[in-house]
Amino acid sequence: MPSCPLCTPENETLLWRDSVCRIILVPDAHYGGFCRVVWQAHVKEMLDLSMAQRQHFMAVVFGVEEVLRDILQPDKINLASLGNQVPHLHWHVIPRFTDDAHFPDPIWSTARRAGQVRRVDPAALTRRLGELLKNPEDQNSGN
Repeated sequence: MPSCPLCTPENETLLWRDSVCRIILVPDAHYGGFCRVVWQAHVKEMLDLSMAQRQHFMAVVFGVEEVLRDILQPDKINLASLGNQVPHLHWHVIPRFTDDAHFPDPIWSTARRAGQVRRVDPAALTRRLGELLKNPEDQNSGN
């Protein structure tokens, strides 16, 4: 898909990557820590991946969730894989707080209140993700 923004990224804040996926920080002042985990190849659905690829991809998604929970201590983490607008496999990992602009609704809904600016240190996320995701397959075996 020549016009896919996930195949030809521009101005991304890359937090971590391996040979098959990458983690980027989404630039949203009200949702600091909002990350996107992107499969490198242009693939549309999870079932288009092999079982081993799915397990690896989800280990990375869950690793992002773990790091965000540890660093930000949100009230909730939202995981979403939509792909309706960009049919390239990716997961949104979104830390949520009860006082954010949209809570308890999805962040793509109409805001209920003014949200607070929430900042996160990308270097801290990169460091923690690098420590946790040295070998994502180890997470599947409980090591």
